[in-house]
Amino acid sequence: MNLRRLFLEHVAQTSASPLGIEIKKAKGTRLWDSDGKEFIDLIAGISVCNVGHRHPRVIKAIKQQLDDYMHVLVYGEMIESPQVQYAKALTEQLPPSLNSVYFTNSGAEAVEGALKLAKRSTNRVGIVAFKNSYHGSTQGALSVIGDEEWRNAFRPLLPGVLHLEYNSFDDLKHINSSTACVIVESVQAEAGVILPAKGWMQAIKNKCTETGSLLILDEIQTGFGRTGSLWFFEQLGIVPDILLLGKALGGGMPLGAFVSDKAIMWQLTNAPVLGHITTFGGHPVCCAAGLAALKVLLEEKIIKDIREKENLFMKLLWHPLIRSVHSSGLLIAVEFDSFELNKRVIDACIKEGVLTDWFLFAPHCLRIAPPLTISKKDIKKACAIIIAALDLHTPKASNDSITLE
Repeated sequence: MNLRRLFLEHVAQTSASPLGIEIKKAKGTRLWDSDGKEFIDLIAGISVCNVGHRHPRVIKAIKQQLDDYMHVLVYGEMIESPQVQYAKALTEQLPPSLNSVYFTNSGAEAVEGALKLAKRSTNRVGIVAFKNSYHGSTQGALSVIGDEEWRNAFRPLLPGVLHLEYNSFDDLKHINSSTACVIVESVQAEAGVILPAKGWMQAIKNKCTETGSLLILDEIQTGFGRTGSLWFFEQLGIVPDILLLGKALGGGMPLGAFVSDKAIMWQLTNAPVLGHITTFGGHPVCCAAGLAALKVLLEEKIIKDIREKENLFMKLLWHPLIRSVHSSGLLIAVEFDSFELNKRVIDACIKEGVLTDWFLFAPHCLRIAPPLTISKKDIKKACAIIIAALDLHTPKASNDSITLE
C-alpha cells in the first residue's frame, strides 16, 4: 500500500475530501511534496510557523534539549529550565499583571483552563462570548465558539453561555454581576479577519471592571507578531485579565498557554488542589523550541517589516472578482462572492505551487497567513498566481448571459 492509501485507511479524517498532499520536507517559507513539487506556504500551519519552518535556531534548541531530557514530570514538583525560562521570557514581554503562565498542549486546552480559572476566581458561572468567534473544538471551547452549526451537533454543551454580536456596543449591557468572564478574539480570524471597532474593546474592558467579570482575550492566532505588533492588545490600549496563547507559541511544536496575574492563577492550587492539570503541557522540548522562536522573532526584528508586507499584499490583490480584502498584518482574508469560486482559486493555486485555504466561518474568503519571514519576491509571486487563477474565471464579455467557467 502507498502512503496515501494508508493515510485514508488509518488516520481519522476531518473532512470527506482532504487535500492529500504528501509533505516530505519543509524549510523557511517552502514545502515540498513526495514528487519534489515546491509550494510557497501561505498558511504557516494555520499561523503556527511565524519564524518559518525549521528555523536553524529552533532546531538547535530542540536538539540541545533532547540531549538533556524529554518528558519527565511537567506539572508537579520538578523545576524544568525550558519551562521556567520561557515563562520568564514571555512575562518580560507582557504587562506586569500578566506575570504567571500556565502552559498547556494547545490553544483549545488554554481556553478550557482559562474558563475554569475565571469561574473558580469569581465564583460565577455566566460566560459571555461572541458570534462568529472561534476558540477551539473541545467541549468547553466549542461551547463558546460563535457558530450554531458547529455547536448544535455536539449538544449538550456548557450551560450559561451567552453569545453577543461582535462589535455591538449595545450588546455589552448583557455583561452583569453574574458574568464570570467575557471571552473574545482580539481579531475574529475564522470569521474572515474582522477587526474590533474603535473603542469597542475598551468598552468591554470597562464593563468587566464595572461588573467584576474577567476579560479573557484570545490571541492564539494573532499573537507573536502576526498583526504587526507582538500582541494585538498593544494596539488596543487594554490589558486582559487572562491572555490566551497557542499556535506560534511553540515555534512549530505543540504548545498553548493561559497567562494571568499570580493572585488569580493561585486559585487553581487549592480547594481543590490540582485545580487544572495536564500531562504534557509545557513539555521541555516544546518550551525550548518556543523560547528559541521568540528570541528569533525579537532579535531578528521580524515584526518591523510586517506592515510593509501587508501593504504589498493589499496593493497586489486587486481583481474584479475580489469583493474586498480584510487584513491585520499578515492575517489576510480575500473575499469572493462564493465558496465555489474560492475553492476553484485555492485548487488552481495549489496546482501552481501556492498553498492556501479558506476560513472556517467565512468559506468564501481565501486565507493568507504565511510565515512572517516571507520575502517580497514570494509575496509578488504568490499574488500573481492568485490573480492568474482568478483570470481563468473572469466572465468574457458577450451578448449572452455571463457564467463562470
